[in-house]
Amino acid sequence: MESTTHALPVTPKQIAYARSLALRNRTLLPWEVQQDRRSLSAWIEAQARLRPVSDMDQLPTSRQVAFAEKLARIKRRAVPDECFRDKGLMSKWINGNK
Repeated sequence: MESTTHALPVTPKQIAYARSLALRNRTLLPWEVQQDRRSLSAWIEAQARLRPVSDMDQLPTSRQVAFAEKLARIKRRAVPDECFRDKGLMSKWINGNK
């Protein structure tokens, strides 16, 4: 006897939820995952555990801002505006001006 496994089709609710998670997490919903109910279910579980990406996560911390402003006063220069919108840029500016 030949054993064949048939993939169960995904449900419209699964697809809708998966798309909302992909948007929330700013990630792609792979085409291959959408072809099988079990694969999609596993993808959904993994994505649901992730913390949503927030614009606030990109902003520098208040401690970074305070330290950068202190450095700027000591060095008599301004902190570039873009540093106040991105914690990575703020970190680079701080490291370059210590």
